[in-house]
Amino acid sequence: MDAGLRVQLEGSEEVPVIRVAGEVDLTTAPELRAKLAELPAAGGTVVIDMSEVTFLDSTGLSVLVASWKRLCEAGEKNSFRLVVNRPAIQRVLDVTGLTQIFEVFSSLEEATKP
Repeated sequence: MDAGLRVQLEGSEEVPVIRVAGEVDLTTAPELRAKLAELPAAGGTVVIDMSEVTFLDSTGLSVLVASWKRLCEAGEKNSFRLVVNRPAIQRVLDVTGLTQIFEVFSSLEEATKP
């Protein structure tokens, strides 16, 4: 694992939570991709807690989009939720238009509500 990124799977089987902390970039994105690939495609609601992400580049965005596509292709009832509370990360999502496809929440509590 790269010292610049921590990725942990938590939560329940009903709502898995992937906690991501640090920088998500060209070097660290493969670790995030690998952890997201562990989730079953028919996973229902998946929450990616990015509240401790300090940097997100296009490689990280690509990993999120690919995981979202895999989840959506597996079933209409699947939900991909992001927890973002840092303005810089929110700005990246806004500028790229990804707030139109991801459900974005400011807290983990909000994101894990049914």
